[in-house]
Amino acid sequence: MTHIIAEPCVNTKDTACVDVCPVDCIHPTKDDDDFEQEDMLYIDPDTCIDCGLCVDECPVKAIFPEEDLPSEWDSFIARNADYYNK
Repeated sequence: MTHIIAEPCVNTKDTACVDVCPVDCIHPTKDDDDFEQEDMLYIDPDTCIDCGLCVDECPVKAIFPEEDLPSEWDSFIARNADYYNK
């Protein structure tokens, strides 16, 4: 299982979650070339270890365990994975 970043992150991109991630699975970071082009952050489903540290750190409550993601944001599961598959 993984965590998903959803709609509350769109146009927010607070990177507090990046700082606490022990496996560097949240991107783009402020140092990444595509940070300005992207409208949100994404969690790599293949790298996430499901530690949950990012959940409490997110000031807009945009991060959910996949099984707890509100159904209206189901499209964000693919959106997170697609970012890493490009």
